[in-house]
Amino acid sequence: MSNPIDYSQGIYDAKKLGTPRMLILGAQHMFAMFGASVLVPFLFGINPAIVLFMNGVGTLMFIFITKGKAPAYLGSSFAFLAPAGIVIAKFGYEYALGGFVAVGFVGCILAFIIYKIGYKWIDVVLPPAAMGPVVALIGLELSSSAASNAGLLDETIDPKNLIVFLVTLGFAVFGSVLFRGFLSVIPILIAVIAGYVAAVACGIVDFSAVAAAPIFAIPNFTSPKFNMEAIMIIMPVILVITSEHIGHQVVTSKIIGRDLLKDPGLHRSIFGDNFSTMVSGLIGSVPTTTYGENIGVMAVTKVYSVQVIAGAAVISIICSFIGKLSTLIQTIPGPVIGGISFLLYGMIGTSGLRILVDSKVDYGKNRNQALTAVIFVTGLSGIKVNFGNVQLTGMVLACVVGMILSLIFYLFDKMKLTNDQ
Repeated sequence: MSNPIDYSQGIYDAKKLGTPRMLILGAQHMFAMFGASVLVPFLFGINPAIVLFMNGVGTLMFIFITKGKAPAYLGSSFAFLAPAGIVIAKFGYEYALGGFVAVGFVGCILAFIIYKIGYKWIDVVLPPAAMGPVVALIGLELSSSAASNAGLLDETIDPKNLIVFLVTLGFAVFGSVLFRGFLSVIPILIAVIAGYVAAVACGIVDFSAVAAAPIFAIPNFTSPKFNMEAIMIIMPVILVITSEHIGHQVVTSKIIGRDLLKDPGLHRSIFGDNFSTMVSGLIGSVPTTTYGENIGVMAVTKVYSVQVIAGAAVISIICSFIGKLSTLIQTIPGPVIGGISFLLYGMIGTSGLRILVDSKVDYGKNRNQALTAVIFVTGLSGIKVNFGNVQLTGMVLACVVGMILSLIFYLFDKMKLTNDQ
């Protein structure tokens, strides 16, 4: 008789759970990021099916490139929205795709440079006193979007939205604390189902689109077109997605207890991320990136298995070809997505604080106080800095400021000017 599985210790190899449970866990990951995967193509004016397809394919490519060592699900990137919107309005969507391909290609070159020079420079430009608040800001700056999705920021809050939000959040929070056995690792999926049932009961789910959708449908593939002006409008986004990627890899490393910057290596994960974006542009989908929601799922469930992520990718690909199923998933209302995100974004924020605790950051040193304080205030103040058509704000701007400040402190140390050495 096999020994019972101890879910509290973290699951790194999901094979021992069996295929049905692996697929359930995979579905949980797909549902966690589904709100964004529908919203981004909606804002670009394209069918979400191609995005579901590329999210799955991109994730499988990422897993292969990182040698199956980095549990990350690739979803649609918000970083491209502003510059891509400008390109789409001026040139058309095909030229935005050309920009996505170009950014992905440059990102692959960046990965090669990191492969040659290593990743230790991150400890200089983002020491723990800086990395902690930067990671925390990934979740904290997204918190308003969770509240907005739930309808909690409307001038008049709809009681139905509030009920669905509270049911979803309640199942996610209390389920993560009270559920035992296998249920303890799928509180997010259970919360989505409970919230959806509550939404149907409240009458805020419209099934008319599902009835009209075909059973099977082929995603809309589109070829890119290239224009240098369009490419230059989108290209500065490489700074944003690189900062986000490093932050995501650091927080994932802390959650799973393994340094992903070292093994499989930052060069591999950045290459996988950008190669997926390049392929996305080539077939007509939006850029992909590692996703905060899925990092939050791992933090809540303690399931760190790459097999589960691969299962989520396969489910996403299948959904992209089943018209009624992909349309049904699109009917998940905002209050359900908001209720889930409310917890997941907060978990990312606490992961940033965990970096400060685990690294034993000494706040008796003025430099650490200054670094953390300036980064938090920069990220939460709403300050915006524009470089052409690219806007730096929130976590990304805070990351840039933190890197500059850390480099200045490093130079002061080398010149023996600091008073805390």
